[in-house]
Amino acid sequence: MRNFKINSYRFVLVTLAGLLFGNLTLSAQSIKQNLNIVFIGNSITHGANLDDPLNDAPPVIAAAYLRQQDNIGTVTYFNQGYSGFTTVDFLPSTGTAFKRVENAAYAFEDKKALLIFSIKLGTNDSAIQGPNGSPVAPDSYRQNLKTIAGNLLKDFPGCIIIFQHPIWYSPNTYNGAKYLQEGLSRLQRYVPLIDQLVADYGKTHPKQVFVGDTEAFGYFKNNYLTDLTPEEGHQGIFYLHPNKKGAAALGAFWGKAILKVIKER
Repeated sequence: MRNFKINSYRFVLVTLAGLLFGNLTLSAQSIKQNLNIVFIGNSITHGANLDDPLNDAPPVIAAAYLRQQDNIGTVTYFNQGYSGFTTVDFLPSTGTAFKRVENAAYAFEDKKALLIFSIKLGTNDSAIQGPNGSPVAPDSYRQNLKTIAGNLLKDFPGCIIIFQHPIWYSPNTYNGAKYLQEGLSRLQRYVPLIDQLVADYGKTHPKQVFVGDTEAFGYFKNNYLTDLTPEEGHQGIFYLHPNKKGAAALGAFWGKAILKVIKER
């Protein structure tokens, strides 16, 4: 009789534990993360040369990808990509693009959603001449990114910052601005500085500043004929801006990188 009572108690405890664990699992699965994203960038982020950038620009695709994920709820975003802009244009001291970024972040209605700044800058910085501040030396580029990130962290203490690596362009790129091989080489020197900056922030702002996509550069280098728009330049046909197919690919790269960061947190 005594053994029967003990076994009954054990059965009840095991059953209750199972029900409790099941409810906790169900609750965890039903919780979805809402996102507010500000995409910061240049003409590539803006969707230059696309017939319908409002529907086809990389930020649109990235947001659509995130909405399809089981653990993601609402995704609201603003595209703060401006043609020809460099890190210099986004410095708070200029009072131009950075102010627009701040206004966009303040404009989100869901104040409880996770605020993310996705930053992809460097193409115009790397130019030999043309864009504001170009050519931006690698050390200055890193300092500019640090200044931008530092001010975002100060203004929006709970935010997440994701630095997406710049993408490849052809070494004969020369339109209104002059890039060429010198510019492409400079762009590639920016990449390890992005990674180092993120590592530094990992010590001062844990789980707030991340490296995002690292694959798009190689992807476009290998698929420029199908994914970048051929443009007439001073040194022949060059490839710089994604076409519709390329913008979809880039948006997917960004979306996956953002999702990875969310999961890591």
